[in-house]
Amino acid sequence: MILVVVTLLVTATAVTDLLARMRPDLKLDEIQIKIRSWWVMAGLFLFAVTVDNRLAYGLVGLICYLSLKEYFTIIPTTSADRGALFWAYLTVPIQFYWIASGWFMMAILFIPVYVFLILPARQILAGETTEFVARTARILWGVVLFVFSLSHLALFLSLGTVDGRAVGGRELLLYVVFLTEVNDVGSFLTGTSLGRHKISPKVSPNKTWEGFLGGLAVTVAGAVLLRFLTPFAVSRAAFAGLCIAIAGFFGDLCVSAVKRDVGVKDSGDFVPGHGGILDRVDSLTYTAPLFFHYVRYLYY
Repeated sequence: MILVVVTLLVTATAVTDLLARMRPDLKLDEIQIKIRSWWVMAGLFLFAVTVDNRLAYGLVGLICYLSLKEYFTIIPTTSADRGALFWAYLTVPIQFYWIASGWFMMAILFIPVYVFLILPARQILAGETTEFVARTARILWGVVLFVFSLSHLALFLSLGTVDGRAVGGRELLLYVVFLTEVNDVGSFLTGTSLGRHKISPKVSPNKTWEGFLGGLAVTVAGAVLLRFLTPFAVSRAAFAGLCIAIAGFFGDLCVSAVKRDVGVKDSGDFVPGHGGILDRVDSLTYTAPLFFHYVRYLYY
């Protein structure tokens, strides 16, 4: 696993450095900084995943907390939301308690059912009805996207090996995380060099059909090449790559729409070259849950 990740990062570094020398007009400074940041992030992630599940749970839990916190700093909130915000933050340790204890059903139902009912009730007790629906929906949406969806990264570690094969949850986790990033980089490079036809200029002006299709092609190819990390045959690996590319695209657009709505370019500057942490996990909010349930339905 470590060899695969290092090979991917070395390849990405070499390709972007070569393109930067050959085509300085492409202005690849941003993507080069992103890849350097990924060397650090990948090192931390690999260490946590390969050493101990508890470290991995802690790392993913920290990512969920920081993502939720960053989201709450950019959306409008009022003093009447304080109680609900407290309970929203509390969902992080509770959700990871269910995951770490192996209580899969509660990990899947806790936020979509119980938190969905509890947070509006807490908002009612605040006694403020002005924009009740909008205020409550903003908080709930953040919890679902940045706690529930991202916590699926930790749920991969609860999956055992598949039918006695040498691959299991850890390999599948690395598979989806790095294919998500391959899609991100592939879309950026092809969109920068070939992009002409914009997809949704009001939401994300830099997103083009050429970039989307380039990212999709690279991700499907990567999914097939890296299928030794999975129990997939070629067809299922290709379909997984297709789903990851499409889901990652919409996850990115979804967070872009939020930033556009509140009038910010980057959600923060937590990760050098990546903007805020939301700018780094946006695609994973869609790819992680989708891929998890795809794998679980087929093999567990």
